[in-house]
Amino acid sequence: MTGFLDRLFRLRERGTDVRTELLAGVTTFLTMAYIVVVNPAILQPTGMPVAAIAAATCLSAFIACVLMGLIANVPIALAPGMGLNAYFTYTVVLGMNVPWQTALGCVFLSGVAFLLLTFAGIRQLIVQAIPRSLFAAVAAGIGLFLAFIGLHSAGIVVPHAGTVVALGNLSSPPTLVAILTLVLTAILQAWRVRGAILIGILAGTLAGWTAGLVQPQGTAYDLTALSATALQLDIGSALKIGGGGVGVGLIEIFFVFLFVDLFDNVGTLVAVTRRAGLARPDGSIPALRRILLADSTAAIVGSLAGTSTVVSYVESASGIAAGGRTGLTALVTGLMFLVALFAAPLVTAIPIAATAPALILVGGMMLGALAEIDWHDPEIAIPAFLTLIMIPLSFSIANGLSFGITAHAVLRLARGKAQRSEWLLYLLAVLFVLRFAYLTSSA
Repeated sequence: MTGFLDRLFRLRERGTDVRTELLAGVTTFLTMAYIVVVNPAILQPTGMPVAAIAAATCLSAFIACVLMGLIANVPIALAPGMGLNAYFTYTVVLGMNVPWQTALGCVFLSGVAFLLLTFAGIRQLIVQAIPRSLFAAVAAGIGLFLAFIGLHSAGIVVPHAGTVVALGNLSSPPTLVAILTLVLTAILQAWRVRGAILIGILAGTLAGWTAGLVQPQGTAYDLTALSATALQLDIGSALKIGGGGVGVGLIEIFFVFLFVDLFDNVGTLVAVTRRAGLARPDGSIPALRRILLADSTAAIVGSLAGTSTVVSYVESASGIAAGGRTGLTALVTGLMFLVALFAAPLVTAIPIAATAPALILVGGMMLGALAEIDWHDPEIAIPAFLTLIMIPLSFSIANGLSFGITAHAVLRLARGKAQRSEWLLYLLAVLFVLRFAYLTSSA
């Protein structure tokens, strides 16, 4: 069996083994297991049954991770995306009075568009058009993003009316558990202990149980719950949003799903492949077409199962930090989601205080990419800085890329360095400016 897995996933070629990949897959799952509970909570106001959403979340994540592992052989895990699920609920369903079945139809259409753009090579062209210096900035920006999410989840950093953010109550039980877990994991990493992040999560979970932080749900989710949302999408109604034929409402919804998913995934893809050492010296990504095909198919699978758009997760970096280098990591993560489908109470027994420290430390490790940026050249440094800072501060990878690419294009034009071969870069910059104008007018 080990020999088969070695040949299938090219383990020795990438300097890893089955044990390391299993450990990495479990680590990735534990850092993103919160989606099993959070996604149903966010989508519930649409009127979709909670049990059905949870089942769809687990099943779509399982299929998406298996697709990514087998088709692309990269350690990238997928699940219904945060942000897009909130847009699905509060803007599309509640804000525009669109039935959730119709909204699922919009998700399906955006997934099909992703697939067509991938087959046409357009998504690959977009990835290749991004300056290499921004790749490093995106990786580091996502690192700051992860660290900020971890600090907030741990209660170490909290919102504040006067200063935007402030130091939280470090004596509260959840925060104390998170701090102790952070210290333990950091010490284990300093001693180069394999599986330090996973050991830390398990120790934090034990501490959370002892402190009474966890209240698992009382019923497991199973496949029968899926019947309430699976294959309930209404594509015909989605095409008629706004009245008549293809309405303005559909274009607006479609554009948001398409844009955010595209550039969030580009950013995640760049960050995790660099962290895993899979990117080539020139910054290009091997098997890019297969990665994007798996990602596009996952979005379609999510809509069919009955959940909002499935995306690549930045938490994949935690598994990569644990040694994951191949698709076996993604496959293991997917299998864990399948188990979660039948054992949700066990998944919900992992307190956020136990997983938040992993995000903080992984985020810190991703900042090493900043050393690759020439900070003495303003033409490179300014777009890189805007990308770096806007990702965590706007809570969006897409926004960070938008600022960085637009700034890069403006500076190239201002210095008379624009080239015809860079036409896609300038087209993207124009689209980003139009996007910002639209967001401002609709705010």
